[in-house]
Amino acid sequence: MSLTKVKTDMVNSNPLKAILLFVIPMMLGNLFQQFYNVVDSAIVGKFVGMSALASVGASYSVTAVFIAVASGGSMGCAVIISQYFGACDYNKMKTCISTFIITFLAISVFLAVLGAFSGDTILSFIKTPESSFKGASEYLRIYFYGLPFLFMYNVLSAVFNSMGDSRTPLTLLLFSSVLNIFMDLYFVVSLNMGISGAAWATLIAQGTSAIISFLILIKKLSSYKTPEFHIYNPQLLPKMASMAIPSILQQSIISIGTLLVQSVINSFGESVLAGYTAGNKIHLLLSVFALSMGNASSTFTAQNIGAKKYDRVGEGYIAGHKIVLAVYTFVLIAVFIFARNALSIFLDESADEVAFSTGISFLRFICVFYYMFGFKTITDGVLKGSGDVFVFTLSNLINLSIRVSFAFIFAPVIGACAVWYAVPAGWSVNYIIGFLRYRSGKWKSKKVIN
Repeated sequence: MSLTKVKTDMVNSNPLKAILLFVIPMMLGNLFQQFYNVVDSAIVGKFVGMSALASVGASYSVTAVFIAVASGGSMGCAVIISQYFGACDYNKMKTCISTFIITFLAISVFLAVLGAFSGDTILSFIKTPESSFKGASEYLRIYFYGLPFLFMYNVLSAVFNSMGDSRTPLTLLLFSSVLNIFMDLYFVVSLNMGISGAAWATLIAQGTSAIISFLILIKKLSSYKTPEFHIYNPQLLPKMASMAIPSILQQSIISIGTLLVQSVINSFGESVLAGYTAGNKIHLLLSVFALSMGNASSTFTAQNIGAKKYDRVGEGYIAGHKIVLAVYTFVLIAVFIFARNALSIFLDESADEVAFSTGISFLRFICVFYYMFGFKTITDGVLKGSGDVFVFTLSNLINLSIRVSFAFIFAPVIGACAVWYAVPAGWSVNYIIGFLRYRSGKWKSKKVIN
């Protein structure tokens, strides 16, 4: 599929059709990206044991913060690329892409070193149970070795998506996910390497995918016969930072919130931790659709603003709400019927009933509010895609404050369920603030490019 054709689809075709055709590959790609951790958890839980699963769960809350920096920064900078793409200014687009890649590679190396030295300190801060601490520490140490690969893959996927190509990242994730499964089975089951085997499998799969992604991008960009562009333009950094930092904050809302409330979950013991970990894996998979809709909304908005077609942004916003309503009605029914079956993927039937009841309670409550989550991400996408970063950032910070404060205040009173009761409250306030900003129309004056 040529980039010219993709641009025409996003800017000129029916908004509902354009968003659907774009979001389906993106959603599948994000699902397979989640499979890195899900497969680790499933194989570790089945072949190593509940204690090892709890270790993966404890480490995930830490790794999620670093993933948020990679994906948030990537999506923020992709807004600028999308607007240049919509305006057909390919020379500036290529300069922005190369500057973007080099900058985030440097950041990833710095964070990898920082994470390697601070992993145990963070695990202690979130009160990781002693029985899970050693395994979580081992998993994190290996994970940080591969952090530059994780960053590069997220950056390259964001570049492809910003140009309307959500199929290339999907193809690469299909490949890397299958490779991850085989590596997991080989290291964990055949070589009996335990939790470290799962970590090495993830590193190899992500590294291979990142290298192939880079080679494909070089070939794709070479098809644009543009005047000589700058490999690195530091003058773009303030503009990139103005978009990347709010996006990192937005992505970090979920991850930092998860990290902070992890200490609440950890305090209830290994069984509750294992049940919550299993339930949260499923929740992360189910929430991928809403997050993908938000990213699609951002790309759709940015490209149409670049093409100066502001009316289509509103049409896409309405179409997005319709899609969310249809998809999450199906998800709601499925969760109430198959919650225990889904948890059995991660928890052996010999696991105690506390683990199962915790996971089921979490899933059945949270899925009722997925509509609100989807509406929130679409609204966030419009504000982010237009460059209206202040209200976008503010609403997500309020979301985080509500979730964390509620969990810490009420968990000692009503138990671990306070962690998931807080989530929809934060989503709702976030959506209301964003919707009021959207209705004001002030986002239309926040175009990033000149």
